Amino acid sequence: MTARRVVAFGGGHGLSASLRALRHCAPELDLDITAVVTVGDDGGSSGRLRAERGGLPPGDLRQALVALAGDHPATRRSAGLFQHRFAAVPAIGVPPRDGTDADLTAAGGPESRGAEPAAARSDGLAGHAVGNLVLCGLMELLGDPVAALEHAGAMLGTVGRVLPMSRQPVGIEARVRGADPSAPDEVRTVRGQHQVAVTTGRVESLRLTPAAPAACAEALAAIGAADWLIFGPGSWYTSVLPHLLVPQLADAIVSSSARRLVTLNLAAEKETLGLSVADHLAALRWYLPELKVDLVLADAKAVGDPEPVERAAESLGARLVLAPVAVTDGTPRHDPAALGAALVPVLGADR
Repeated sequence: MTARRVVAFGGGHGLSASLRALRHCAPELDLDITAVVTVGDDGGSSGRLRAERGGLPPGDLRQALVALAGDHPATRRSAGLFQHRFAAVPAIGVPPRDGTDADLTAAGGPESRGAEPAAARSDGLAGHAVGNLVLCGLMELLGDPVAALEHAGAMLGTVGRVLPMSRQPVGIEARVRGADPSAPDEVRTVRGQHQVAVTTGRVESLRLTPAAPAACAEALAAIGAADWLIFGPGSWYTSVLPHLLVPQLADAIVSSSARRLVTLNLAAEKETLGLSVADHLAALRWYLPELKVDLVLADAKAVGDPEPVERAAESLGARLVLAPVAVTDGTPRHDPAALGAALVPVLGADR
């Protein structure tokens, strides 16, 4: 059987969930997986490295690599290392904690309620994920983010390939109504991926800076050769829609002969408060009117009344497929095994 070539778009935890699900069904369907990752992150460790060293923010790229890491014990250990985040150094004179009751008390734990906890000393490594530093180093050493990601993929034994949507970092800006709670009708420009992600206002429009970044050539080639293009789940404005705002990527997506699948989120996030499930699909069409979709995959409990979602899917040319894809503890997270099980009949179906 010829491998089915799948390209998944997104960033952060949403793309990671999609890639882990694809890993679950890859052996049964013989999938060739490529992740195309947003490069707009400006928060946390990625934001610090981007500001201090330049180049692409590594965090979303790291998460995609780890999601595709191989199953050999050595590569799993390497994946754990990539995810390890340096903590702040304990204050001078405070012994390191080993989890004992004495340590909890000394460090301001439960038995020292009311006492001032010892301050931790900040250093240059605190808050950085090891994998972010490795990717930053590889990009500087090799001079090309795609080569750096291929090398990191080899270190992790990845089952698939990770590519940036562009070789240059981008900024994300949004026009937001009510960004200032004291002026609920005022529309302001909110700049930066992190600020857009945490805004409490309603996003009315989205743009990238620069407005037309060059798309990664390898990503364009993967889209042209794909059998399936998968969008979502993930933060709609900061992880999913940015791909549609890169002109070359948008053209490649529209002209691709691949079938297209949209996986919907399980709950609204801060940046999408006020958007219905159907509105998420409408946003895809708003930013890329030529986009046609074949299937929309959603969890029945998250959708509620399916009728408006079915209509929104039909407006994109798609059929709505409902499946139980959430974890069973009630939190709004996709279960990779359940999502993978739902994807098998979808991706495995003939045209």
